[in-house]
Amino acid sequence: MSDHRVTPAGGISARGRQVAVVAARFNAEIVDAMVSGATAAWERLGGEPDALVVLRTPGAFELPLAARRLAQTGRFDAIVALGCVIRGETAHFDFVAGEAARGIADASRDTGVPIAFGVLTTENVEQARERAAPDRMDKGGEAMLSALEMAQLLEEIGQP
Repeated sequence: MSDHRVTPAGGISARGRQVAVVAARFNAEIVDAMVSGATAAWERLGGEPDALVVLRTPGAFELPLAARRLAQTGRFDAIVALGCVIRGETAHFDFVAGEAARGIADASRDTGVPIAFGVLTTENVEQARERAAPDRMDKGGEAMLSALEMAQLLEEIGQP
């Protein structure tokens, strides 16, 4: 199997940045792999271990509130929201996934702080494991790269 890990691209750097990862505890096996991928990408991109804050929420539904509050502190250049929602036999999946996406997008737009949407929405556990694994699809690492790229872009654009 090929290596899909996130590598530095386009001059993206974590050096001198402050980033928070907010991660759901629900589906911990999957989300923990994503946190590992995000942390590894942070380090590969030159981030200082002490400059990366990792906090937990009960589930994906709670991610937007925590991400918004972190953004409002003004301490972070970017936030990475990580979670996993696996389809079941009820409509619960649709509500949780949809509200997590909407809430994270709203929090980012309202605060002006980039919040990367790293919430997996899969049909089954196998799909989630494949996407979360740092040595496979590495969606946690991708979310970190996206957050850092947006922080850099907004810095280049300047204040409104």
